[in-house]
Amino acid sequence: MAQRLLDGSVHPAAMPMDAYRDDDSLVVHFDLPGVRADSIDLEIERNGLTVRAERTGAAVEDRETVVAERPSGTFSRQLFLDEALDLDNVTADHTDGVLTLRVPVAEQARPRKISISEGEGQARRIDA
Repeated sequence: MAQRLLDGSVHPAAMPMDAYRDDDSLVVHFDLPGVRADSIDLEIERNGLTVRAERTGAAVEDRETVVAERPSGTFSRQLFLDEALDLDNVTADHTDGVLTLRVPVAEQARPRKISISEGEGQARRIDA
């Protein structure tokens, strides 16, 4: 920590997240306190999802900063998503400093029931 303070280097702060499966969707929450929705950029390329956000600093020119623990600048996080997800229908919501992404499971990857016929020696094609 002392080295970081002395050499002036800036290390990007973490963008904490939680992810879970909810019915037929993957839900991802990113903590982005102090970040405005219009400074968030979401990009999907192949199966990669990149989240970029910018938080402006509160520094004022004529004031001496005593403590600055709230990171500012540009933050990014990249997720590699499974091919079983429908990346064409991702939705995003930013409320109270939390960015929530909802990624539906692709129709062909959803669990489905297969009916079983009863009969002797009769094969039946099942379209799932």
